[in-house]
This record gives sequence, structure tokens and C-alpha cells, in this order.
Amino acid sequence: MDFQKLIEIALGAILINNFIVSQFLGICPFMGVSKSTDTASGMGLAVTFVMGIASAVCWPINHYILEPQNLVFMQTIVFILVIASLVQFIEMFLQKSMPSLYSALGVFLPLITTNCAVLGVVLQNTQQSYSFIESVVYGVTGGLGFLLVIYLFAAIREKLEFAETPKAFEGFPIALVAAGLIALCFGGFSGLSIFG
Repeated sequence: MDFQKLIEIALGAILINNFIVSQFLGICPFMGVSKSTDTASGMGLAVTFVMGIASAVCWPINHYILEPQNLVFMQTIVFILVIASLVQFIEMFLQKSMPSLYSALGVFLPLITTNCAVLGVVLQNTQQSYSFIESVVYGVTGGLGFLLVIYLFAAIREKLEFAETPKAFEGFPIALVAAGLIALCFGGFSGLSIFG
């Protein structure tokens, strides 16, 4: 196992090719659940868990069932079914063990099922021909990158509630400006050479 490649995959998923600010995947929960750091961190952890588990479950399904049977055209449908099952499991778990977080996430928790970042990670695992370990690392660190950006954005939005902004920028417009500035900051990582 190439440890250097795993670090490259991890840093790439968290900083360089972040799902939200670089690939623009998962924008719906990013904008919808980022009004407080508590709900943002809860959503980020749930997405990280789903991305990691989905990567671990979808890799063997693709590698041992879909590819040998020439059913690669069924990847999207099969992966969505796996993701939906995982999200249902998380929803039941949160409802029983953390009802306050469950109610705070509201409609956005079932939306993880249709979160294109979660589907994107498992599809990119197959497109990049990652091994099982590489797939899981990419899934977990992609989720950690999602968590990092949504938490930073939520912290900024909490501060913006008390900031003086021009009338035209109050509310959602200033949030979009903040999101753009975060994306610009993460764009600085695009030239990063990890093991130059």
C-alpha cells in the first residue's frame, strides 16, 4: 500500500478538490443547514459517515458484481439504493439517540440521499480506479472536507447575523458573498504540490 498516495488522496479531497468549493457538489445542505455551527457540524459528520460507509460498501459491489457481470451501466441506480439505505439507518439512529439534532437537521437529513456529493464520491472512486483502501480514504476525507467547509461557513454566518451590512446584502446575499470568498480561499490550494 502506497502511504504517499493515500496522503495525496486525503489532502486532495479535503483541500484541493473539496466537494463543495471546488467541485460544487452538495450545495443544497451547504446553504440550508449552515445557519448554526451545531447543525452544520451534525450534518457534516452525518455526510462524512455516509460517504465513508458508502465508499466501503459500493466498492465491492462494483468490483465483484457489477464489473464482472457487465452491469456497469447500473452503477448509479445501485449506488443510490445503497446510499438511501445508509441514510435511512442514520436517520433512525439520530431519531433515537439525538432527537434534538434530528429535529434541527429536519428535511436536510433525508436529502443526504440525493446529495450529489455522496453519489459523486462513489462514482469518482470507480472513475479513478481506486483500490478499496483508497476508496474508503477518499470517501472519509471527502466528507471531512465537506465538514470543514460547512463548519467554517456556519461560523461566518453566525458572525454575519450581528454584522452591519448594506441593506441590499442583508440575509442570503451576504451569505453567498461569504461562500464565494471561502471558495476563493480554497482555490489557493489548487497549486499545492504535496510531495514536490
